[in-house]
Amino acid sequence: MYRKEQKAQFSFADFYLPFGGSLNQKNRWVVLASLVPWEKFENKYAEQFSESGMGAPAKSFRIALGSLLIKEKLNITDEETIDQIRENPYLQYFIGMEGYRLSLIHI
Repeated sequence: MYRKEQKAQFSFADFYLPFGGSLNQKNRWVVLASLVPWEKFENKYAEQFSESGMGAPAKSFRIALGSLLIKEKLNITDEETIDQIRENPYLQYFIGMEGYRLSLIHI
């Protein structure tokens, strides 16, 4: 099952950091995030899931592909990928989160 989120793509400037400051626009993950056409592939991704309403909802395309790109680029395990995302606001931005969170209950 897939539930497409209707929110618009948030801007780089809107990414929330609870400890203040802002992300560096030249960071490799920020640059890579701007190069991936996330929205272009979202509909094709959503078509792969049942519309029956049964089963757990799938994660967004950006979370799914973004996490895989992080894992492969850093050559790390699934578990380490989650730890890296939990600890790094740049990676959270890369996978489409609206702000930095210590808890990743939405992943």
